[in-house]
Amino acid sequence: MAPSPPYDTTGVEYYTVPLFQFTSGQVLDIRVAYRCFNPSAERTVCIPTCYGGRINTTLSFTGTDRALQGFRVVVIAMLGNGESTSPSNEPNFPKTLDYRDSVNSQYELLTKHLGTRELEAVVGFSMGGQQAYYWACMHPAFVKSVVPICSSAKTSLHNYAFLEGPKAALINSIDYEDGTYRTKGVKPVRGLRAFGRTYCAWALSAPWFRERQFQKIGFSDVEHYIRKNWEDSFETWDPEDLLALARMWQAGDIGKIRDDGDYLKALESIESKVLVMPSRTDTYFP
Repeated sequence: MAPSPPYDTTGVEYYTVPLFQFTSGQVLDIRVAYRCFNPSAERTVCIPTCYGGRINTTLSFTGTDRALQGFRVVVIAMLGNGESTSPSNEPNFPKTLDYRDSVNSQYELLTKHLGTRELEAVVGFSMGGQQAYYWACMHPAFVKSVVPICSSAKTSLHNYAFLEGPKAALINSIDYEDGTYRTKGVKPVRGLRAFGRTYCAWALSAPWFRERQFQKIGFSDVEHYIRKNWEDSFETWDPEDLLALARMWQAGDIGKIRDDGDYLKALESIESKVLVMPSRTDTYFP
């Protein structure tokens, strides 16, 4: 089996935030990975990464012929994705990661390093969209609008249950070895590929498969699609990064920002303009 091509880090930069305090109370020096486009533009848009996304796979809105061509666009890797501080590059990474940690780290980058005084918008897909909701609640005077795409303000029980499947496939794989694989200097490739295979049916709808849409993007059959687009993709990831992000996703709930934990009241309190972009065939952000 040919190895997956290495990830292209072109244009990715890093900013160090000293003594960053996580919501768990733990304090660490962290780094935040980002890439800036059109830096001379007056108005700034932030795009956080999604689950399985890296900075240079999150460029749908950048470029001269794209929707945000007139803005300074800052694509930021959320904590845990392997580019910013994550279990894979920080041995003392917290056991529990919270969306508030990612948003706070992004705020530090934008205000203290990039000199941003306000955001025209936060645009995000999936977990990126959940971060957009958190941005609107946590920094109402800083964010003028948010655009959550196929996302939610609170992770549903159905979504929570779906994520348990890929997690279990990885954690219970023979080469994950109950988490002791690192002490033996191995990577749980079988577990990572099982993670991808388990995940793939959830990412697209039943009509997408029924209409054989995978053939329109270059795959000969469904097995070819699963192997190349899902197994190969997740094989490039660090297992602990995937698990940390999945747990944060499962715990997503903007109500946590409030003392009473009421996410509906948190939604009602949003002052930013919100453009919600759902999908009729979305299987886990209905």
